[in-house]
Amino acid sequence: MNPAILEWSAVAFSALGVWLMARRWMLAWPVGLVSVALYALVFAEARLYSDTLLQVVFGGFLLYGWISWRRQAQQDGAIVIVALPRRQLLRDLGVGVAFGIALGALMHHFTDAALPWLDAMLAALSLVAQWWQARRHSASWWLWIVVDVVYVGMYLVKSLHLTAALYVVFVALAVMGLRAWTAAGRRTALPAVVGQR
Repeated sequence: MNPAILEWSAVAFSALGVWLMARRWMLAWPVGLVSVALYALVFAEARLYSDTLLQVVFGGFLLYGWISWRRQAQQDGAIVIVALPRRQLLRDLGVGVAFGIALGALMHHFTDAALPWLDAMLAALSLVAQWWQARRHSASWWLWIVVDVVYVGMYLVKSLHLTAALYVVFVALAVMGLRAWTAAGRRTALPAVVGQR
């Protein structure tokens, strides 16, 4: 496939998938699966091997998230947002950073990866954000905002200008997702607080 067409297709499916996720629509999961398959090819061409592997792992997380959301959906199809305990937040971030360092070392020593350390750390933290998203934690959007901002710079350095532009859009969509999920989380928590009075 033509590299430009491949990247445009990956961009389109990725933007659609994140927009659907921000709206908490179940269709986000299969659209996301298409986008990670396309981006695995894009990143392999750019020798961003951690990101290539990340797409494969994302595929697994997307399947998990899809199944989890289907099980947790309300009768009306609504997805309930769940608070992320501080202890779990710190544990998950610690695991993500440790995995990023280990993956960066592997990529640095055993491959010709273009940006082994940065690529690996972003990949690891993206997995944490995806895990939180599958578990319905609005904190996932905060992590996506940080990771996506750094990704913009990395993709500009690698001359993946279209993908860098996509990640600017992802930052905006993550802000939208954060607002929507936070509001939904408050609505979910309100009946519990009222019920305790």
